[in-house]
Amino acid sequence: MKILVCVKQVPDVERIVVRDAADGMAALDISNEFRMNRFDEFAVEAAVRIKESMAGASIHVITVGPGRAADVLKRPLGMGADQGIHLKTPTDADPGPAAVAAFIAGYARSRGYRLILCGSMSEDGLNGQVGPMAAAYLDLPYATQVIAIQPAPDPSELSIEREIEGGAREMLAIRLPALLTLQPGINRPRYPSLSRLLRAHRQGVETIPTETLRPAEAWVERLGLMAPPRMRASQVLTGSAREKADRLAAILKEKAFI
Repeated sequence: MKILVCVKQVPDVERIVVRDAADGMAALDISNEFRMNRFDEFAVEAAVRIKESMAGASIHVITVGPGRAADVLKRPLGMGADQGIHLKTPTDADPGPAAVAAFIAGYARSRGYRLILCGSMSEDGLNGQVGPMAAAYLDLPYATQVIAIQPAPDPSELSIEREIEGGAREMLAIRLPALLTLQPGINRPRYPSLSRLLRAHRQGVETIPTETLRPAEAWVERLGLMAPPRMRASQVLTGSAREKADRLAAILKEKAFI
């Protein structure tokens, strides 16, 4: 089985600072520290486990971004991926989910991947759209929020379990080739081994300028950025311990938390 895993380089979101700009809008001060999107680690781990259980399986890992984004491929290679592909964008600007999906589909279309795996979303954008859009561009069956993957009796299918609204789960058989987006918690991502990390540092990656791929029609243009108003709302519960507990339970039910 030939597997493609999509990963993204993201800034350290804990170091992003929102400040007021001169035009009355807001601006982001983004840290120069970047790393692999944590949601994508589960997709890499799932691919490595499939490879370990299936003779002849291979893993390619792909990322879209500027020159610095190639660094994000080292961790998946250290975890057990076989080859890295960097679709290099001409600027640091994030092209947006539709363009990223178009670039990935443009690369993957004629390369015979049986399974494409993505994280459920990226930490910086939280869109959750690249996987489904790439599947649409490639005309592939897909499933989102997958929490378990198992072989199916029919070797041309996979048995999957996905989480749906209300905490319920559904089980499906999906025909290959297919695309899956994986929920955090589907597995426990391993630490890259030192020997593989050293090999990843020596191993080159395939770099392809995005200008040579399918044109992206939906680049995102940021028109403005506004910080939410600062509001501090609180409610103090009074009475006996039992009365406060009953009132707290009622509030949580009103807000559909329980």
